[in-house]
Amino acid sequence: MMHRLVLTLCALTALALAGTSPARAANPPAPPLQAHPAGATGTPAASPPATPAPATAAAPVAVHREYYVEIVVFRDLTTNGSPENWQAELHMAPNVSGSESPTGTGVGHLVSIVPPSGYKLTGIWNALRGSADYRPVAHAAWIQTASDWGTHAGFNLSELGVHVPGLTGLVYFERGTYLHLGLTLDYTMQHPPAGLDAPPGTTFVMNETRRVRFYQRNYFDHPAFGVIALVLPVHRHP
Repeated sequence: MMHRLVLTLCALTALALAGTSPARAANPPAPPLQAHPAGATGTPAASPPATPAPATAAAPVAVHREYYVEIVVFRDLTTNGSPENWQAELHMAPNVSGSESPTGTGVGHLVSIVPPSGYKLTGIWNALRGSADYRPVAHAAWIQTASDWGTHAGFNLSELGVHVPGLTGLVYFERGTYLHLGLTLDYTMQHPPAGLDAPPGTTFVMNETRRVRFYQRNYFDHPAFGVIALVLPVHRHP
């Protein structure tokens, strides 16, 4: 499904970029961001010689305290997947991208829910809605602080304004050496996609964490449904 999904969504690149480009030059996409060394300052006196002023302290490492997260959840209508033991998904270990050690126990906080007028992936949503292969079912965006890597502390879909029959779970965003976005979703479908040999009422599970970069669309894939996500730094002006 991933190959077919990517081919479909590649045609949406221009639309998506129009909605996700930052208003000003983007920060380097992959954290951690590097501090900028400062040069020496001060002018020695003419006579007698004065001790030059010491170099200014290095600027602290820039850390984005708040982040914009947006997701589009969609169903696959004409999947090319094959029958599997879907009940076994309920007991599978999560698929985690990244082997760095946990960084702490800090838990992120939900700052605010972003209204639809502030969405960046509207072009993706509209294109999926007009597709014969996919059907978008949920669209949400919010601002939050990050949890420490390894905590897997997230927000319920209902907290994020997602209320889709049969769809439940958590979304968590973590910061360690890298940024990670995780989805632990259960989607119970009364009419599963054809070709999966899944009876009505089957619960499909997505349990995946992957590294993400600012301003890039991220794809979370499953034979029955998928998620497109976007993460941006939030710049607060004094």
